[in-house]
Formats: sequence, C-alpha cells, structure tokens
Amino acid sequence: MSSSKRLDRAYKNAVTIPFDEGSKFIFFSDCHRGDNSFADDFANNRNIYFHALNQYYREGFTYIELGDGDELWENITFEAIFEAHKNVYQLLKRFHLEKRLHMLWGNHDMVYRDPEYVDEHLSHYFEPIDGSDKELFEGITYHEALILKHTKTGQEIFCVHGHQADWWNYVCWRIGRFLVRILWKPLQVVGIADPTSPAKNYKELIRIERRIKRWILKKDLLITLAGHTHRPRFPEPGQIPFFNDGSCVHPRSITGIEIVNGEISLIKWYIDTKPDGTLQIVRALLEGPQKLADYLVK
Repeated sequence: MSSSKRLDRAYKNAVTIPFDEGSKFIFFSDCHRGDNSFADDFANNRNIYFHALNQYYREGFTYIELGDGDELWENITFEAIFEAHKNVYQLLKRFHLEKRLHMLWGNHDMVYRDPEYVDEHLSHYFEPIDGSDKELFEGITYHEALILKHTKTGQEIFCVHGHQADWWNYVCWRIGRFLVRILWKPLQVVGIADPTSPAKNYKELIRIERRIKRWILKKDLLITLAGHTHRPRFPEPGQIPFFNDGSCVHPRSITGIEIVNGEISLIKWYIDTKPDGTLQIVRALLEGPQKLADYLVK
C-alpha cells in the first residue's frame, strides 16, 4: 500500500470534531515520554511541557496529541513511563475527564491501535500509597487521525501523526522497535543517532514531507497538521497548507500549534532568564496568528 493510500485510509476513518470561532486547541506531538533514564529525551523538557500544558488547561484549551506521546519503542511497558512522569499524566487525566483530550497514535506508540491494550494499560494505575487501583484514562480511545470541521464554513483540518508517509516506520514499525530496544538505545548514550528516524535523517525527512504535500494537492489543498519529522512548518496562505507542530524534544524547548478564535499560530515554550538572574518559562510566537479562512480554497 502506498503512502497516499495509507493517508486516504486514515482520512476516511478519521473521527470528526466540530469547532467554531470560539474553540481553542493546542497541538503537541512527539513528546516521546520515557522512563527518566539517560535515553529519555522528554525528561529534559518535562518542566517546560508541564507548565505549558497546565496553562492551557486553565485557559480552557482542548489538547490534541498528534502521536508518539509515549516512547514505547525504547520502553517495554507504559507503567515505567507513568511512574517517571506521573504529574504529567495526572494533568492529562483532568483534560480527559472534561472531554478536552484527543490522542492519536504514531509509530512509537502504535500499540495503542489495539483498544484492548489501551484498556489494559491506560484505564487504571496502581497507587502504592494506599494499595489500590485508581482511574486514569477510563474509556479513552486512541485514533489514527482526526478531522476538525468548522460548524459554519465546513472547512476541514486533517490531523494525523504523519508516519503514514514513511513506509519503514509504518509498515515495519515492529522491526524498528526491535532495533531501537536492542541496538540504538544503548548507543544513544555515546551520541550515535538512530538512522531510521526522519528527525535525524534530513533526506528522509524531505521525502516524507514531499509525499504528504502531494497528497494534500490531491485532496484539493486540505489543511493538514502533522508531526513525526520533528520539523516545525507553518505555510503562508497560497502555499500548500501543510503544518507541522515540531516536537517536545527540541534542545531546551518545545514547539506546538495553537488554534484560537479562528486563527492558527506556531508557538515555542522555553526557559528564559530574568534580569535578576532567576529563570522563567515563557511562550514565544514563532509564526502567525493567521486566519484559517485565509487557507480556504476559492
């Protein structure tokens, strides 16, 4: 099956979420939450991520995670990841209880395609303090793709991880997982990168982006929002509307996409120094805001 057909299938099976000018969404992807070991790329930015997500929660945003949230190639079970970043999952639980959480699976957490796996590992967790099972993401469903559809204009935004355009990481993900666990995770400590990752292979990154762009052209310039490559993208109106929210494992920063009041923006959260020498976590606007209506095909 070609990358175009995989994207077609994801679009056909996508769950539709209505939105309007008052809707507020924050998109992050590629968190790669790990077990807090030397190979946990998320650990360096977890305080930035937690602070940003907490602010979005207080401001009434809906959180959409575009895949690879949990690093289940390097780590065998979700339980070790949960224990390492328990505060993050407790915050995500609050989004879930208020129906403001939508999760997609990527190549590194493709096991979440299986509803039985999700129910077994993510519905509850064991609390050693009182020796009881407590609810976590009860009833949650992970999706391959989502479609945001404007209630008035009918404009659609297709949300997907993006590995559908990456044959190796979609079709051969089990082989990739095996190689990462056995070979690349130990080598990561000495600075040897996984060559199968498009985030670390520029030529493969370009090929993946080109395939997604061709598919967008075939779909009459459908706005598409993805992750996977870790490279932020924010096109101007009139260009192919392929957006990428980047990742949460950039050195010392995380990037994401916001949709607020019918406008889309690319943002970054990072640690900055105040004049008095104290540190603070700040949000920076990288691109936008741009009206979504400006991307409507006329």
